[in-house]
Amino acid sequence: MKLSTLAVGLGILVALPNAYGLFKPREFGSAARRFPRSLPWGYALMGLGTVWFLWNLNAESISDFAAYKKWMLMGFGALGIATCVFVQDFLAVRGLSIVLLMVAKLMLDTARWHDSQWRLVISVWAYVWILAGMWFTVSPWRLRDLIQWATASEKRLKMVTALRLAFGLFVVVLGLTIY
Repeated sequence: MKLSTLAVGLGILVALPNAYGLFKPREFGSAARRFPRSLPWGYALMGLGTVWFLWNLNAESISDFAAYKKWMLMGFGALGIATCVFVQDFLAVRGLSIVLLMVAKLMLDTARWHDSQWRLVISVWAYVWILAGMWFTVSPWRLRDLIQWATASEKRLKMVTALRLAFGLFVVVLGLTIY
């Protein structure tokens, strides 16, 4: 994948929900507050994260673990399913964390070979997502608290969504011009 395609896609993925949040803050805030404990989002994100991780693991040429690769794939697949069954509290946050880590890997792999120093925008963003993914995996209630803070007032929610919308559009512009 080219960095320009990734930047445009990620920028749109960030900009669209935040544009909705800017123009309909009540509905967006209500949906955001329900997200951390949403089982449908949890199943979808955990499924996506597990499948993506297994795909990456299968594509990896790990010579030291080649004899165990089949067992690793089955074990991690079972772990993803077992998480959906036995760890349903904050499942959406845990699933989001895995997806953030997988997207960050894609971002770093794609930005690694780009010539422009503007690739650092994507790389730094990826490392922020890595830290967020690790932090929310260990303590998923912190995302709930962060969402509660961001949606505490309509003015604050509009400010937060406007900043994220601006960043998303900035990344789209980078993808269309620089990358």
